[in-house]
Parts: sequence; structure tokens; C-alpha cells
Amino acid sequence: MTTMTRFVPLRTPFEDVAGLQKRLNSIFNDFAGSAEGSNAGFTPAVDVYEDADKLVLKLEIPGVKQEDLDIRLENQTLVIKGERKFEQAEKAENFHRIERRFGSFVRSFTLPQTVNTEGVTASSDAGVLTISLPKKAEAQPKQIKVQVGGSKQVGAGDNSKQVEAHTAQ
Repeated sequence: MTTMTRFVPLRTPFEDVAGLQKRLNSIFNDFAGSAEGSNAGFTPAVDVYEDADKLVLKLEIPGVKQEDLDIRLENQTLVIKGERKFEQAEKAENFHRIERRFGSFVRSFTLPQTVNTEGVTASSDAGVLTISLPKKAEAQPKQIKVQVGGSKQVGAGDNSKQVEAHTAQ
């Protein structure tokens, strides 16, 4: 039996790698797609940022109800658990495609020692969970002013002299 191979003139090795990458992506997408609608779970995306006063985490959790969230702080570890449930109100045969992920998730974050664990707040708006972790007072930055070229008065009665203080360079 003869195997037919397509001839592509002026093909580069990079095109072969790109074709392999497309095939691998297709395999992994098919594998991930087979878990859709099952209880395989999902991992919500998170943004973490910091300013002078606090550390903030923002998680995308659309469709997760407040009663399905569990946020705990133990030993400098923040653990966020939740579940997005599949609504069975519609019959399964009416769906043409289900791309949203359902199931439970767990995210955990090790917090720095600079976080004040007593003042943690959490709020949810438009499917985004925001957790604000204030910093301890001693961890907040302090600004120190440096005086350069200041002058000082040295006086003896009416005959006072002004002495300039200069910084060494």
C-alpha cells in the first residue's frame, strides 16, 4: 500500500512545529471539552496587586452565589473555596453547546507577614470577588526627609555670625 504525502514547496521547519502545536492544542482542547458539564471544576482567574496600605485579590466568579463561597484565613494562608452549580432548569437536550465550567474550586494564597489578618474585608460586585488585606502599621512605608544645605545661627549678643552647614559629597 502506498502512502500519499502532500508536497508543499518551500516549507520551513517552523511550519512543521506550528502544525504540531495546532494538533497538540486540538487534543488538549478535546480532552478539556469532554469534562464540560461534568463536576470537573474550574479555576477562577485572579489578579493580585498591592499598594502602600493593602494587598488586594480580585477573583472572577460569575454565577457563584454568596452562600456557595467559603473564605478562610489560617496561619497566614488565605483559602477561597466555592462552587458554581449547573442549573438543571432546562432540559439537557435543549442545549446546543455548554462552554461554561461548573463545579467546585479551591484557591489558596500564602500571605506575607506584613498583612494585618484582623482587618480583612471581602465584597462581590458584577461577578468579581474583591478581598482586601490591610498591611500592618509597621509595614507601611515611611517617608524620611533629608535636609540638604541647611543654615544654623551661632550668636553671642549683637555680634552674631551665620554658619552654613554643607553636606559632604
